Amino acid sequence: MNSLDFSIIAQAWPYLWSGLLFSLSLTATAFLIGMFLGTLFALVQHFELRILSQLVRGYVALMRSIPLILVLFWFFFLVPVVLGHLSGNGRPIPVGATYTAFITFGLFEAAYYSEIIRVGLRAVNKGQFEACQALALSTFDTYRHIILPQVFRVASPIILSQTIILFQDTSLVYVLSLTDLLGAASKLAQLNGRLVEMYLAVAVAYLIISSAASQFVASLRKKYAIAGAADSHR
Repeated sequence: MNSLDFSIIAQAWPYLWSGLLFSLSLTATAFLIGMFLGTLFALVQHFELRILSQLVRGYVALMRSIPLILVLFWFFFLVPVVLGHLSGNGRPIPVGATYTAFITFGLFEAAYYSEIIRVGLRAVNKGQFEACQALALSTFDTYRHIILPQVFRVASPIILSQTIILFQDTSLVYVLSLTDLLGAASKLAQLNGRLVEMYLAVAVAYLIISSAASQFVASLRKKYAIAGAADSHR
């Protein structure tokens, strides 16, 4: 332990910071894509739109049954081949590692957010729907202004918990040679030989961010539990 030199972290911080920014941007983009598609998938299943709902169920089951790293490999190697065949020239059309990461993470997380929102839709009191009908609200306005805001509010702790997992999973982009936080530390460790210091710094960074986010989730759970108890006594 006497040979450890943590001053190397300060010197390497600009590069580590750029890796952290990439991890956070990937998390934010995948969250937005996943929430948008997940909400659509949840609504399709909620309305039981025959063929579409079956396709969505199959998609969700597939994505939740295979590792994310395998989906990354599929997209990176197979999609260029498919695009090449669709273009007619038969030659693979490269998608690129960055686009692969952002698109794959978004599509993968959509399956998980979809299930969270679907369960939230089922938990909405039927009286809410009846009240909307009594007010002559259209289906679009009912879900946009009344139902979905309630679902997002109640499900926000679970959604944020899944987003924490998403942030931690961004480290998997190392298989595409992208420089996220862990990738940056790994590359620096290979150059300066300070593996212990670099990986400890990364572990602390993940711990601080994930712990802070977890505390926020816990405060939301407590807040909504108190609000729910108050509503039940009215």
